[in-house]
Amino acid sequence: MIYFSSVHSIISYGIIFWGNFIYSNTIFKLQKRVIRIMINVGNRESCRELFKKLNILPLHSQYILSLLLFVVKNINMFKSNSVVYFINTRQCSDLYLPSLHLTNVQKGVYHSGIKVFIWLPTGIKVYLVI
Repeated sequence: MIYFSSVHSIISYGIIFWGNFIYSNTIFKLQKRVIRIMINVGNRESCRELFKKLNILPLHSQYILSLLLFVVKNINMFKSNSVVYFINTRQCSDLYLPSLHLTNVQKGVYHSGIKVFIWLPTGIKVYLVI
């Protein structure tokens, strides 16, 4: 309860904007340190099972979840491949991923959200969009 009121609220605030940032690994290490302190285990102990035991998402998983929620809530902002390409293929129901050359734009919310959404299995995509 203490974790979700103090640490989780700070980490999750605006994570879709800074989750792909270079210093997110430092924040993940701090998250693991907090988990170890809560459970009272040593620094060498793996946190993978501790995250599962406490039902806490690691930082990177929380970032992916936030991106997917953004895409699902704002699905009308995105084009599908069937609108751009008029060929009926397996990917016609996927979101259209424009080709961009600037790294800052590729790491942005719009582009990263599309990439994460495309990685989902088709059954989940259909369920989320409906």
